[in-house]
Amino acid sequence: MVAIADLPSTFTTAMARASGLHPRDLYAARDAGLILELSHGVFRRADAAPASFPDLLAVSYRNSSAVVCLVSAAAVHELTDEIPAAVQVAVPRASRPPHISFPPTTVFRFEPSTFELGVTRLEAAPGEYVRIYDPARTVVDLMRLRHRVGQPTALAALQRYLRRRDSRPAELLELAAALRVRGPLLHALDVASAG
Repeated sequence: MVAIADLPSTFTTAMARASGLHPRDLYAARDAGLILELSHGVFRRADAAPASFPDLLAVSYRNSSAVVCLVSAAAVHELTDEIPAAVQVAVPRASRPPHISFPPTTVFRFEPSTFELGVTRLEAAPGEYVRIYDPARTVVDLMRLRHRVGQPTALAALQRYLRRRDSRPAELLELAAALRVRGPLLHALDVASAG
């Protein structure tokens, strides 16, 4: 029989079953506190190093093509003090959006042709990575979807981004052109530089 210690730090029910662990034993281990259930069908060994971003890790295991975006990405990149009520992820418009009730998740459908622009990786737990948009793409998306996330949130993220040592306004404008929001971003940059 497979021992819980033989499983990866984070794993799914399917991974446990493929390793030979019976569902009955899996749920007995959960009830005994040997594993923690991060989301439906996603578990983490209790003896594993703590995850820095367990909710992002859980959502990533539920849908591997999802990319952490908008306010969730802004919080990770320290572009906002806002704590999102739900994990915000993007999936390609043509794909079927995941239905995840826990952790609370909001799914946005982005254009497939620009979906991979600005995708990077975040170490959500030691040695475990999730897909996330980089700071520049996050700012552009916040400006692009400011009607959904709030203009103050988008403008505050832009200002924080511009104060960073690694900020690249030219990259913002290139991304904004690709995502068809160059005009509003250019106007916000003008206002930010005048202030």
